Amino acid sequence: MPGRFRVVPTEPAAPPAPQVVVAEGGPPGPRARTPHRVLIAALAAAVLALTAVVAFQWGSSSSPETTVAVPAPSPSPDAPLTVGEIYQTLAPSVVFIKAAGKAGTATGTGVVANADGSVLTALHVVRGATAIELAFADGTTAKAAIAAQDPAHDIAVLTPAQLPSVLVPAVMGGGPAIGDAVVAIGNPLGLVQSTTSGVVSGLDRSIVAKEAGELDGLIQFDAAVNPGSSGGPLVNDRGQTVGIVVALANPTEAGTFIGVGFAVPIGTALGADGPRPQL
Repeated sequence: MPGRFRVVPTEPAAPPAPQVVVAEGGPPGPRARTPHRVLIAALAAAVLALTAVVAFQWGSSSSPETTVAVPAPSPSPDAPLTVGEIYQTLAPSVVFIKAAGKAGTATGTGVVANADGSVLTALHVVRGATAIELAFADGTTAKAAIAAQDPAHDIAVLTPAQLPSVLVPAVMGGGPAIGDAVVAIGNPLGLVQSTTSGVVSGLDRSIVAKEAGELDGLIQFDAAVNPGSSGGPLVNDRGQTVGIVVALANPTEAGTFIGVGFAVPIGTALGADGPRPQL
């Protein structure tokens, strides 16, 4: 009950020593205090002081306890991102590609890989195209041309004729390990910026792709991809692009995903292990 009690010293001051008054004739004066009565008064004062101290302490303990600030754990800058956070990080860098040629129109995916607007994609998406059009995440569309290509790894670099007002290049990462979480972002079957998640299932895989021929050194993953996903980024749980999607495996003629996809490691796509595309 704060405010109702006075704060007293830890050790109350001792009462003054009793004084005995002795009458020496004359008219009777005030009745003299005897030592017995002075001692009683001193004990009563001490009891009152002790009561005040106990009451003050009781009042303090009945008030709300003082809250001690305990540092709350904060997310580490190296903490893995959620699939939603990975998508939000990469979506501004993902490009929809439409390539028209003698055989018809093909669609695929690309990723902005450089501050100059260069776009990485799978070569088979744009091979033989007579016209290439890019659609950036903000809705900007632009014609594009093939600036460099690496047929041995099914990689092409496109140069847009026009850039969006805000250009967001993807952040590139190192090589993943088996079991690492990955996310694939692309335009499967024309469904723009679709997002799927999975893990790295294997490394250094070799395949023979119908569109690109023999490819090796690939990342195998199980995030769902389908026609139209080719050229899109394979992303780790830090939001870094670790590969470019180039193929999927299907023993039937359906050509749809059955759980096995392949990507060119980003180091290879950037030319670390072969002819370097001029980005």
